[in-house]
Amino acid sequence: MAPPKVLVVQREYIKPGMAGNAHMKTESAFVQAMSAAKWPTRYLGMDSMSGPSRALFLVGYDSFAAWEKDNLATQKNATLSAALDRALAADGQLLTSYDAGVLAYREDLSLRPNTTNIAQSRYFDIMRFKIRQGHDKEWEELVKMYMDGYGKATQVQHWATYQSVYGADNGGVYIVFNAMKSLAEVDSGFGDAKKFEAQLGADGEKRLNELTAACVEDVQENLFSFNPKMSYVADAWVKADPGFWKPAVAPAPKAAAKPEAKPAQ
Repeated sequence: MAPPKVLVVQREYIKPGMAGNAHMKTESAFVQAMSAAKWPTRYLGMDSMSGPSRALFLVGYDSFAAWEKDNLATQKNATLSAALDRALAADGQLLTSYDAGVLAYREDLSLRPNTTNIAQSRYFDIMRFKIRQGHDKEWEELVKMYMDGYGKATQVQHWATYQSVYGADNGGVYIVFNAMKSLAEVDSGFGDAKKFEAQLGADGEKRLNELTAACVEDVQENLFSFNPKMSYVADAWVKADPGFWKPAVAPAPKAAAKPEAKPAQ
């Protein structure tokens, strides 16, 4: 399952006490609207397990032109647009803020990205790297050291790297996605890190530290859990695991809506 070349990421920051069922009910209106329209563009919704209370929605495209085509088609569909507008109005009552960004896939900085079956995954470990201006070459060398070291030290580690190109959170920002079937993979990851260090050796570790100090301005790491009630996924995903991807959905409220990007979501 190859990562999409363009990834639209929408973030909803949720008011205290409004996460959980309250938010899932308003989000179900989007899922029902897209399902009723038999819309071809799918999206994955997730809940934060660390950091501020927020939800992420990921929408993948083959190109920026495909994203534009989806947006224009949504605008021309009066029934779908009206349903999404109603959904957005209700959902907005639960949020403190909202933003969106657009990422471009960096296959050259990714490790075994096509070995992951996202449909069978349940979590994303997401790392955000802010790179110092003018230090992209050091960053690329640093990532390739990780790719080479982990590629030799273990057969299971994998990730997909994206570069932020649009949105408030861009300019030297790279996002690394690591899909996991279970949080047990976090535990095993500590052991893999030791294997990676052994693979590097003293000289390699020294170079790794030099590159990190030179190019990495800031790094954040957070966990997100997939939420099937807030996702509109491909039929093949549902067929593969209907018990997870097709749970009972509570009736959506009469009011509700989401930004133009949501259909692109």
